[in-house]
Amino acid sequence: MRAASAVETEWVPGFEVDPVALLRPHRRGHADPAWKLDARGTVWRACTTPLGTATLAVRRGAAHVRARAWGPGAEWVIDGLPDLLGASDDDSGFIAHHPVIVEARTLRPDLRLGSTRRVWDALLPAILEQKVTGKEAWRTWRELCARFGEPAPGPTPEPMFAPPTPERVRAIPDWEWHRAGLDGARRRALLAAASVADRLESAAELRGVQGRDLLRRIPGIGVWTAAEVAQRAWGDPDAVSFGDFHLAKIVGWALLGHDIDDARLHELLKPYAPQRQRAIRYLEGAGVRRPRFGPRYSPRDYRAF
Repeated sequence: MRAASAVETEWVPGFEVDPVALLRPHRRGHADPAWKLDARGTVWRACTTPLGTATLAVRRGAAHVRARAWGPGAEWVIDGLPDLLGASDDDSGFIAHHPVIVEARTLRPDLRLGSTRRVWDALLPAILEQKVTGKEAWRTWRELCARFGEPAPGPTPEPMFAPPTPERVRAIPDWEWHRAGLDGARRRALLAAASVADRLESAAELRGVQGRDLLRRIPGIGVWTAAEVAQRAWGDPDAVSFGDFHLAKIVGWALLGHDIDDARLHELLKPYAPQRQRAIRYLEGAGVRRPRFGPRYSPRDYRAF
């Protein structure tokens, strides 16, 4: 599709916006075929929408954000640009109870929680990331997008692909799952989600605990997966990824100077409810990291089994 067919807009947000930082949580690894950052600082994102595949290109200007979109879903993603860049986010009532978060908030006054309004595009990779290393999950993500997703419309800086739709996922033959490196448990969860994907989209309208509870009705989708989706699909400020391999340790080192477990994480974040995820994002935005001890966890390749 030619660039001339793009739907374009210029949006004046009225607050400081960093599109790269806001959209980075949607990237799945450095070689994500659905997310690219070009040399001009434009973020390119290929996605599915209720109207079909779309490509969105977003770049910050001096006092505005310029966006262009291509494909059947172009109007839908352009309409959702303010939500995507955090216009509907509300941090009123948030109080930083720890000096580290006070400082982090000072360093990142532009931090906002954006909303894609699309559950499926966040749910598919979240399921792939269950109980495996990022490298494992991102390899499978690349395989599924490149082989079963639609080519991204528009003049993308390099070939890009949208995530495969629920219909395409349900049609993937058995041997292709093995070739993509997906084990049985994640495959069953993904197929279960794909079979009711249209109904799951209403989670983004319910929002909050109700939206997360709707997602958790699907076998194989627990607290961690529902939170990962909620953070991206509707910018849930309280959705904490309990059960994450790294999260409790990162927060523990940032606030206490040592490792903690999920039970202690739950207690530590209580004062921030109902904006616990926002507190975590401030720590992440400030670059807080846990010291590394020992070798990294070795990824598994299920294609070799």
